[in-house]
Amino acid sequence: MKTVIIKYNAGNVQSVMYALDRIGAAYEWTDDPETILAADKVIFPGVGEASTAMAYLREHQLDQLIPTLRQPVLGTCVGMQLMCRYSEENDTTCMGIFDVDVLRFPRVSGFKVPQTGWNDIYELNNPLCAGLNEHDYVYYNHGYYAPLCDQTAAKTNYILEYSAMLQKDNFFAAQFHSEISGNVGQRIFENFLKL
Repeated sequence: MKTVIIKYNAGNVQSVMYALDRIGAAYEWTDDPETILAADKVIFPGVGEASTAMAYLREHQLDQLIPTLRQPVLGTCVGMQLMCRYSEENDTTCMGIFDVDVLRFPRVSGFKVPQTGWNDIYELNNPLCAGLNEHDYVYYNHGYYAPLCDQTAAKTNYILEYSAMLQKDNFFAAQFHSEISGNVGQRIFENFLKL
């Protein structure tokens, strides 16, 4: 099985590589369209800022390629947000795979933005969560969120209830960092690679 990690200016690639190493999965880090198209599984990671990341994707025509992929695709954190229609972060048009806009957390007394740390996930409604428990904890670090929508595949709550995971057809995404979410994150990667 050939797994590809999409190369663009995202900051947590090494953590994703370590997570795949831990479960013995072979992978390649690339922005080459032909290599991505030929992969059995595609991981679209992300740490960074939406408009800069989208600029790289456009420059390399990956913004046109990624929505056409037919194999299982997993986006994480900013990767998930770029798979949505639009992000309020620097007024960024994204790829539109998921039919939802990414919004900035409202300012609420007693809550820090970005949300940084462990929080639970619940109402798990996708195959990547097989073997997980309702209210298992995962690690978040983000100031923007995807509201609940028809493609919400798991929920969480910080300031308000929002999409912890999204799914549409062969596209899966997690707002949290699966690669640094301990055993829960490892199970999500294992489930993804078994699709």
